[in-house]
Amino acid sequence: MQSNPKAPEEPHLFFAEISLDISRGEHALALQRLTTHSSRFQDSYLFTILLARAHKGTGNLPQALELLKKCCALAPANQIAKKELVALYSSLQTSSHTSRKSPDQKMAASDPLTIELEELSAALMQFQPAPESETAEPTTLAEQKIPFADEEAIDVPTESLARLFSKQGALKKSIKTYTMLIQLHPDRAEHYRCEIDNLLEQL
Repeated sequence: MQSNPKAPEEPHLFFAEISLDISRGEHALALQRLTTHSSRFQDSYLFTILLARAHKGTGNLPQALELLKKCCALAPANQIAKKELVALYSSLQTSSHTSRKSPDQKMAASDPLTIELEELSAALMQFQPAPESETAEPTTLAEQKIPFADEEAIDVPTESLARLFSKQGALKKSIKTYTMLIQLHPDRAEHYRCEIDNLLEQL
């Protein structure tokens, strides 16, 4: 009785080797190696997309199509599988168009794979990326003008904060910050008083 094949100790190294096999055109070898470990990596996106490429390389396009659809379900945000799915679908569509003149044309139209491809095409045509969240919207100028209420406490007054308040139009907040700085840094009191005088002129 044959024992179960030993699982690869380094999955990423294993996947790299498979990818190299596929790039060399050794699809049957890649398929054989992947199938050996299919139970261990059945929910792995990387494993599934490599398996899809191996099947595609050996000419098993329907199986490759199913695996690419599985990839899209495993990682909806990943665009690689979607692009390969569209490319494979396009090639299948092209091959079905070139064989339209065959006597079995009516039977091909009712073929389950053809129907599924048509449904997939319609779904892809209607696909739209998720809308951006509201947090991505820029803050309006009115909101930027008053970052804090004038009566709100300032925990850590700094000169940079006072200048920021001034630039944003929160003049009372800026004056309050400079007043606190006079108490914290009496050696710079004259400078802070000049800044306060300038702000008072703008009120």
